[in-house]
Amino acid sequence: MSDLQILLFGKFRIRHKGADLTGIEGRKTQELLAYLLIHRSRAHAREVLADLLWGEPGGVQSRKYLRQALWQVQTVLDPCTESDEPTPLVADADWVQLNPVCSIWIDVAQFEEAYLRAQGIPGAELGGPEVERLASAVDLYQGDLLEGCYQDWCIFERERYQNM
Repeated sequence: MSDLQILLFGKFRIRHKGADLTGIEGRKTQELLAYLLIHRSRAHAREVLADLLWGEPGGVQSRKYLRQALWQVQTVLDPCTESDEPTPLVADADWVQLNPVCSIWIDVAQFEEAYLRAQGIPGAELGGPEVERLASAVDLYQGDLLEGCYQDWCIFERERYQNM
């Protein structure tokens, strides 16, 4: 398990080497990081992220908020990486994404993996490792995804995890 853990089920939390980290208390900054973590397999246009989270299509103010939120995320996460590891976020003038080679343990990723590995296997045919993995996934589900967030994208993802 990675030294850097991010928990999105229930109350948003970031842990490094077992200690809770502070610095990302703003709801929108938490939502930004959560969105990037949930959709970690691809890059996201800055314009789309700004519109999605701050709701001002093409607005100068929403892009400013996005820059500030990205800076907060980098300020908290970058010191958690070893000198030989890549930084958690990859960002340029137009695109942002979670670094695919960065080592972060994410509760929703573990939950999804357990679900996908058990998908299509009848309960009676599940072996010990699968049962353990599913039991661990149930333990991870400490509450709904990003409790208190009512953005459309989050409600959709919350329902998806509930269905799992």
